[in-house]
Amino acid sequence: MSVDLSWLLICTALVLFMTPGLAFFYGGLVKAKSVVSMMMLSFGSIAIVTVLYVLYGGTGIAGNGTSGGSEYFGNPFEDFGMTDLVTTAGSGDAGNLFGGHAFLVAFCIITVALVSGAVADRARFWPWMLFAGLFATFVVFPTFRWLFGVDADGNFYGWLANDVYGFGAALDWAGGTIIHQSAGAAALALALVLGKRKVGFSKEDAVPHNVPLVLIGAAILWFGWFGFNTGVYGADEGQTSLIFFNTLITPAAALIGWIVVETFRDGKATAVGAASGVVTGLVAITPACAFLTPVWALVLGVLAGVVCALAVDLKYKLGYDDTLDVVGIHLVAGFIGCVYIGFFGSETLTGGSLIFGGETDLLFAQILSSLTIIAFSFVVAYIIGLAIEKTIGFRATEEDEIAGIDSVLHGEGYALD
Repeated sequence: MSVDLSWLLICTALVLFMTPGLAFFYGGLVKAKSVVSMMMLSFGSIAIVTVLYVLYGGTGIAGNGTSGGSEYFGNPFEDFGMTDLVTTAGSGDAGNLFGGHAFLVAFCIITVALVSGAVADRARFWPWMLFAGLFATFVVFPTFRWLFGVDADGNFYGWLANDVYGFGAALDWAGGTIIHQSAGAAALALALVLGKRKVGFSKEDAVPHNVPLVLIGAAILWFGWFGFNTGVYGADEGQTSLIFFNTLITPAAALIGWIVVETFRDGKATAVGAASGVVTGLVAITPACAFLTPVWALVLGVLAGVVCALAVDLKYKLGYDDTLDVVGIHLVAGFIGCVYIGFFGSETLTGGSLIFGGETDLLFAQILSSLTIIAFSFVVAYIIGLAIEKTIGFRATEEDEIAGIDSVLHGEGYALD
């Protein structure tokens, strides 16, 4: 086994481990009576996205083949069930094909799982599974093709990686657009479809039931994120080291930015705020990790931490119930990280940022690619969510929601007797 393939498989395991970490993070933030339901949404995402990826997502839509179908949506029946890929991989010419697919499916899984934080405490499990499958099919798989589509020669052919409305390629190393902004936009759509919680939609009521669980989840996410960013195809050793280092330092800076805002605003720095700051920094550095020098990565972390600490309170002013702040963290920090490259991308790495190069094309490509993904994901997620709500019903009944949906849907999370 080659060193490259070994590292790819290790990174894949790290990224897959992030979804259980997300389940811990989300699970600790909700009420004790809905912790199991919250965690099941993440584990359910692992199951449904994996199955669909094997059937048609990987070779047909995500972009590892180019024959047939739309340039933007591929051909889902190009290699249904990856039957032909087994022969190709077995020939010895492309022995890491399945490793690459395993890495991509782990990315797809967490993209879907992130959305679930917006509908905590009130979403039913099986309608969520239906949404997860449809969202993966019509949003996640196609948009992954737009950025990560690779032909047989290893060339990226997705339009985001080549030309964004005539402004050239957008720079997004590990999915700040197609993962975090996409998930954040879909989260906003579902929050609007399902509406506010009957109990708990106020800043005073937003009390996590298990802070240690939140910190454990944040620690797992940080650990897994090193695989998330360094496993992406195309970096040499020097760039991989920079990516790893930036993935370490940006969340640390974001943590400081977040808790400073908390201290001035609320009079104290909280553990949940620190964990949220870490996640914010990780999201912001995801698109930018290969394109920033360490000093500018630190600045990005502080900026993202401060802005997102303020952004999470907008839901109370604007009236949308994004339970676990997917919009305020993932959409906002993902957007900041992508656009930041257009301003401060290193001259030696990109040669085209506004500050280090005096160029505006990259900045416009960053902004337009982000806005396109946000709009596309929001519209499609809203249509899917509304269709489910109007047919089989997405939201739990008022009685079940007040009583606690764990006992109705899955069983109690804690046996205290």
